[in-house]
Amino acid sequence: MPTGATHQLPPMDALEYHQRTKHSLYSIQTDPHYLDWENQPLPFKVYSTLEGIPLPRELNRGASASGALDVQDLARLLYYTAGITKTKVFPNGAEHHFRAAACTGALYHIDIYVACTNLPSLEAGLYHFGPHDFALRRLRRGDWRGVIAAATGAEPSIADAPITLLFTSTFWRNSWKYQSRAYRHCYWDSGTMLANLLGVAAADDIAARLVVGFADNPINELLDVDTEKEVSLACVALGRGHQTPDTTSPAPPITPLGLETTPLSGEELDYSAIRAAHAGSSLASAEAARLWRESSFRRHLPPVIGSLHRLGEEPSERLPIEKTIVRRGSARSFVRKLISQSTVSAIARAAFTDIDADFRSAEGDQPTASPTLNDLYLICNAVDGLASGTYVYRPDEDALELLRSGDCRGDAGHLDLGQSLAADASLNCYLMSDLDQVCDRMGSRGYRAAAIEAAIMGGRIYLAAYSCGLAATGLTFFDDDVTHFFSPHAAGKGVMFLTAVGKSGKNTPSVG
Repeated sequence: MPTGATHQLPPMDALEYHQRTKHSLYSIQTDPHYLDWENQPLPFKVYSTLEGIPLPRELNRGASASGALDVQDLARLLYYTAGITKTKVFPNGAEHHFRAAACTGALYHIDIYVACTNLPSLEAGLYHFGPHDFALRRLRRGDWRGVIAAATGAEPSIADAPITLLFTSTFWRNSWKYQSRAYRHCYWDSGTMLANLLGVAAADDIAARLVVGFADNPINELLDVDTEKEVSLACVALGRGHQTPDTTSPAPPITPLGLETTPLSGEELDYSAIRAAHAGSSLASAEAARLWRESSFRRHLPPVIGSLHRLGEEPSERLPIEKTIVRRGSARSFVRKLISQSTVSAIARAAFTDIDADFRSAEGDQPTASPTLNDLYLICNAVDGLASGTYVYRPDEDALELLRSGDCRGDAGHLDLGQSLAADASLNCYLMSDLDQVCDRMGSRGYRAAAIEAAIMGGRIYLAAYSCGLAATGLTFFDDDVTHFFSPHAAGKGVMFLTAVGKSGKNTPSVG
């Protein structure tokens, strides 16, 4: 239940949180929640007393003459990760700004902070990125990357990176609509942004490593966020070759900043389950972060039982990453038309493209061992040359394993909370994880890893669809019904992300 005041709560186990926030037909029909439009929160965090440092608007790729990352590289990465790519003006004159990555409800509750050494045209410091005016605001002077590296237990990529991006979520900006389930969206929405970031970094040949294992308090203190309202989620190390100060030496004291920000809305409600779940998956020390990274593992894939459909060539013509991101929207309708097998090949392989992340184990080389925490299940409604039915992608075989054949449009529509989007889509892509296994091996922090990985994979499906000329949208679902539908193969697995793909019902895909 929401409350108007906050207080310390006992930590909640991640599996308990996941169970509590499942959608069912009963929970949807009995939920009294309504949207208070007069109290809708701002979609931006605005430091009202700080002057912005404008970022360059020239977004062509290319590092500085020395080969080192510079502020133009940073601007390019930030724009294609979290920048405003479209603006819609309503008849009453109101404007709505859409971002580079998909976000639940277009509520944009994820913020990015930048910690860097001295860069060409940018002094070392800790900055907040403001998408509303495409500018940085300096929160702290000096090089604070050592504090971040220490909090991770001296994760090598953080210690060697000239730039580290820090992702946070402000709960109320999403829980206004989605209530306690908004904690899932912390990872859904940071994950789709990370899919963009990692895609652009790869295109620019910039090293990028995702770090989810860190001591939470030091990072939150560095950012000076009110942890009952905003928390750190992930770090991304960008670039190499700039060793940070000795992380074994005591860090300088981190003093509170006390900076003013524009109020989000007239009243903020607190959904205590969000804070309890975050506390339950937090790490108390740098040593705990180091040990957590060592708990990563590779899953053994089950033997193939159904017939295999080998993936083939991908479309020969694809949009580059920049044009894909600008074109991307969230489809509001699909037409029931066939899509090509080559597009399905591109989508499945994009989802399983390697993620350089601290929760991905590099140990073992058995072909049936997977570093991913999620599996990709599909409902194929209209794919040329592929029988309608349900499949699971086998990365070890680069093939789709048939689970059940037959028309599943009605099932797809039901699983999407009874909406028509999934029924009309040509393809529905479900990322599912054995959360009992993940949390048994990696603790509640493993839930964060499984959730953010699924969202990155789902975000890559988004990008692959749009690069091939299709449309896509992220959807929510009846949790246990999805598990039951794909069982016995998916028995015991939790649904982490759903992306529907097809041909847009409009000439131009809508944004969102």
